[in-house]
Amino acid sequence: MQTGIKIDFKQIFLLIILSYIFLIMGNSILSLTNPDEVFYSQTAREMIQKKEWITPYLFGQPQFEKPVLFYWLLRIGFMIFGALPFVARFPAALFGIFGAIGVYLLVLYGYEDKKKAFACAVILISSGLYIGLARTVFIDLVFAVLILLSLVSFFVGYIRPVFKARGIILFFLFAALAVLAKGPLGFTMVLMAVLLFLAIKKDIKFLFNKYFLCGFFVFLLVSVPWYLLMIYKYGHNFSSEFFYNVHIRRFFEAEHPANDTWYFYPFSTIACMFPWSIFVVISFFYFFKRIIADKQNPIHLFLACWIAAVFVTFQFAHSKLVSYIFPLFPAVAVISGDFFCNVVSSGKTKPIKLISLIMWVVLALFPAGLLFAAGKYPEYIVSKTPFYNFIILYSLILIVMLVSIIKKKYWLNFYLIAIQVPLLIFFVFYFHNNYEDFISSKNPCRYLLDNYKVEGRIICSKSFMRGVRFYTDKDVAMLSIGGSSLYSPHPVPILDSEEHVRQFLGTQGVTYCVLSKSSVEDLKRIAIQYSVSVLKIFGNEYVVQVVKK
Repeated sequence: MQTGIKIDFKQIFLLIILSYIFLIMGNSILSLTNPDEVFYSQTAREMIQKKEWITPYLFGQPQFEKPVLFYWLLRIGFMIFGALPFVARFPAALFGIFGAIGVYLLVLYGYEDKKKAFACAVILISSGLYIGLARTVFIDLVFAVLILLSLVSFFVGYIRPVFKARGIILFFLFAALAVLAKGPLGFTMVLMAVLLFLAIKKDIKFLFNKYFLCGFFVFLLVSVPWYLLMIYKYGHNFSSEFFYNVHIRRFFEAEHPANDTWYFYPFSTIACMFPWSIFVVISFFYFFKRIIADKQNPIHLFLACWIAAVFVTFQFAHSKLVSYIFPLFPAVAVISGDFFCNVVSSGKTKPIKLISLIMWVVLALFPAGLLFAAGKYPEYIVSKTPFYNFIILYSLILIVMLVSIIKKKYWLNFYLIAIQVPLLIFFVFYFHNNYEDFISSKNPCRYLLDNYKVEGRIICSKSFMRGVRFYTDKDVAMLSIGGSSLYSPHPVPILDSEEHVRQFLGTQGVTYCVLSKSSVEDLKRIAIQYSVSVLKIFGNEYVVQVVKK
């Protein structure tokens, strides 16, 4: 292998610009959404209110669902700029940029190909789930990028002796930060991938050096103190909730039973790599051939071990969410980019042409679907001119894509595919006023606080509870008659029976609620001694006043 390849900082700069457009631009447009964005944001805000750096708080009480790293990032931003949507979404977006650079470096050193490195990074930052998680207040992208940076550090240290010391120490440092981001899986996954890789390479002796001891000390120094402090301060309450309920219980019990199938993760990965989904499927067949045909380059085996470690870790757990498997997405992007670049450079481009044509047909269904929906549901098209202007713009792009495929301009088609999800996001942002009330409790809460004197707890449906707390800073109670309980306990009254509802209403004067339609019907049926008035409807959220007759 060559050793003289250097980082192209022009490519890095261009990656940062693209990442800003794909992952950051417009992040202030939408209000923070229910239920997860407001969960993380409210936790960080309550930590500020309580002048607390160690213990996450929610609803005024310690909450042990996640470790503290992500809350630190949010807390720092909120202290400087305030609890604004752009500020709350910035940490995940920033790590999205780090992820793009991490993939670029992995491919640059693994394949020694600058063009391929850039292409793989573009595939990553233009895939649907990556953009979605980078643009929202979720911990999953931060966790996945720390896993990525840990594994990239190890691999570069392994193949480049000059980077060995730094690579090993950074491997442990990023793994420690992953443990602080989401828990012990941050270490077990990267360790499993590395051990599997070295075992197959018959190179376990690589572990036995002073740098590993030094790196492991760094890992302990960074990751362990917070856990020891929490165990010392909260004892069994922390251990049972964080280690048992959040980790062990979810391994044996399905939080979302419908997802607990053998095919959930493979199909979810393919779907969430859109618009590269078809490339992903074909590239894996190509990848298996590459492992056998190109044994001299260890990156193929390393990627396989990476994917295997993440997949095995989560496949056998009964609680399944697509975000759990997200740490393998960077490896999938590399495999897809390697396939595309090699086929195009070989000149044998029939597979690329076929995939591109199929992808073009799939993308052409989008404007066709919008036109059909506009004809069937015209009441939802508030502004027709920008709607049809977008259809025209998208159709022109499809025409250029088709011409590029016919003319075999596959790199042009590559970048036109890459802008598909950002284009859809632009469409979503442009019409956000039409649907924001269906995903955020900001407007119902603003209406309630601006027009009524709210005293006592606000009754909420389950999905609105965190948002109402965030936007009102008031205590809440959850109405859930015959519904599901909270998977992780929250210190709020749960009104899960008619008797509980009547008792609760009897302790308050005027009660205000933010409820779903079905919850309003439940409340009217139960509270027959009260006047239940719907004050205003925002999307699927009903602002309700309850007064004793």
